[in-house]
Amino acid sequence: MSYEPVRWGILSTARINRHVIPPGQASPKVDIVAVASRDDAHARSYAREWGIERTHGDYEALLADPEVEAIYISLPNLLHTKWSIRALETGKHVLCEKPLSRRAADVENAFDAAERCGRFLMEAFMYRHNPQTRKLTELMAAGAIGSVQLIRSVFSYPLYDDENVRMQRDLDGGALMDIGCYCVSGSRLLAGEPERAYGEQVVGPTGVDTRFYGTLRFPGGVVAQFDCGMVLPNRDELEVIGDQGSLFLDDPWHCRAPRIELRRDDTVERIPIRAEDSYGLELENLSDAIRGTGTPLLGRDDAVANARAIEALYRSAETVHPVTLES
Repeated sequence: MSYEPVRWGILSTARINRHVIPPGQASPKVDIVAVASRDDAHARSYAREWGIERTHGDYEALLADPEVEAIYISLPNLLHTKWSIRALETGKHVLCEKPLSRRAADVENAFDAAERCGRFLMEAFMYRHNPQTRKLTELMAAGAIGSVQLIRSVFSYPLYDDENVRMQRDLDGGALMDIGCYCVSGSRLLAGEPERAYGEQVVGPTGVDTRFYGTLRFPGGVVAQFDCGMVLPNRDELEVIGDQGSLFLDDPWHCRAPRIELRRDDTVERIPIRAEDSYGLELENLSDAIRGTGTPLLGRDDAVANARAIEALYRSAETVHPVTLES
């Protein structure tokens, strides 16, 4: 089904935009019409580079633009819910980069604003939209590995720049917020909602966790263990281990080379997955919802639960004690 493309504006010129703009411009469902920066000259230069029609020299001007229907927010973590709420209150739909917040109450407030304003808000966990993720959940539901016992995941990369926003404590930086949130999200997708969390963090010179190690305990005895870091080599893996086998993904989060390995009975079956752009899929998913032809894949319950788990992991790491989550 075709429809008039949704007119999108981009709030900030963050580096992550380079993954979002190309598939958005290639989609018949998406029209990226405007971008905002805190500096007008930078906004104009950025728009020329990416072929975007209109620019705004401050964020409020973008939100006041009557031609813009939806906003993609790629600001630093601390500003996610603040500007999501502001955009919603000006009548815009919002796709906000992950994680929405490390505080569940902030996420609740943002979705309260979305409901109050009659607009959509979605957290941008792009991997959730990829066919690889869908195939993984289908295999599990079909009993491919029996009863799930353990989930193991990793996500890390080397970042040795103390000035980077990911390294700034006052902007809610840190490894758990930047990449560990994927491990938390993936564990929850596969096992439900955790009942207990334990975290260990290594804090760097800027005051943020440069490495984080987490354990989540789920009902039925399922345990998820993960590590993430911004001072480690490039690593990204996800393995779901059942009592009859395991499912292994070597590229679970970016999904650039999608493939699932089903390991069972001393054999390895490699299941190919068609490659699709996760960023484009999430833009199209919310555009479909805005045009009334679909439903957002991710909503309040998922976003609040992920923030609640992150909050518990940080509290555990700070107190050096396990933390029980609300049921």
